Amino acid sequence: MLATKNMQTKRTVQVKRVLWIVLFLNLGVALAKYIYGVISGSTSMQADGIHSVFDSAGNVVGLIGISLATKPADRDHPYGHFKFETYASLVIGIFLLVAAAEVGSSAVTSLVNQEFNATVTPISFAIMIITLFINISVSRYESKCGRELNSEILVADSRHTLSDALVSIGVIIGLILIQFGIAMADAIMALIVMVAILLTAFDVFKTGLQTLSDKSRLPEERISEIVSAIPGVRKPHMIRSRGTTDEVYVDLHILVDPNMTVLESHALSDEIEKQINDAFPEAKDILVHVEPDDGLH
Repeated sequence: MLATKNMQTKRTVQVKRVLWIVLFLNLGVALAKYIYGVISGSTSMQADGIHSVFDSAGNVVGLIGISLATKPADRDHPYGHFKFETYASLVIGIFLLVAAAEVGSSAVTSLVNQEFNATVTPISFAIMIITLFINISVSRYESKCGRELNSEILVADSRHTLSDALVSIGVIIGLILIQFGIAMADAIMALIVMVAILLTAFDVFKTGLQTLSDKSRLPEERISEIVSAIPGVRKPHMIRSRGTTDEVYVDLHILVDPNMTVLESHALSDEIEKQINDAFPEAKDILVHVEPDDGLH
């Protein structure tokens, strides 16, 4: 139990470190894009800057969420607070929806009023290319850490940052088209960017809702194979799992010899828990219900 607690503490420190690094990088990228977007009159660059600000806000939400999620179990939350990490990822999804609305409204306003005042300079391209490189690097780093640490918040935030990279690509394309005399390209690309952000938000919501709806986390067939191979188990059934990618709860029923003693069944349950945990380290709690194989169960 102490080893598990120490691992969780180490994981929390690592997740927070990643979020702090990404937060400062996102703030720098956001300021660069938005300030020059205002100076140059580029709607898509301003929209991209706003989107990056929401990236930073998402990092703050992530830091709060991971702090709440790692609080120890208490009387009111006997299973712990791990779902707060999932709630935080859903808040990031909401931020994405707000960002999409901001980007889309600016673009529609420009198209309706036929106001296309963006000016393109070498500095415009330089800023967008540099920030694009930063966004892609940050997204890959955050996604890698998210997979290694089994963190929903890091994976969700990496998708958020990746959507910012998609926005940047759209802005660069828009700037190129403006150079060729297509003035409305800036606003059109902003609308395309809005769609990309909405798709990213959908993905974030999908992942978070899978946890909140108790979607099965571990393959039932594999658990059945592991348990069936253990001497003393006649048949496993009613295998269920739920939780986050990092903290999974498993329960199952097994049929055993009706004459098996309580001591023997307890030892068998311990062995089942060990075998499942060896195969799936993310399984933090495993409940085994022992039933006599008497034809009634």
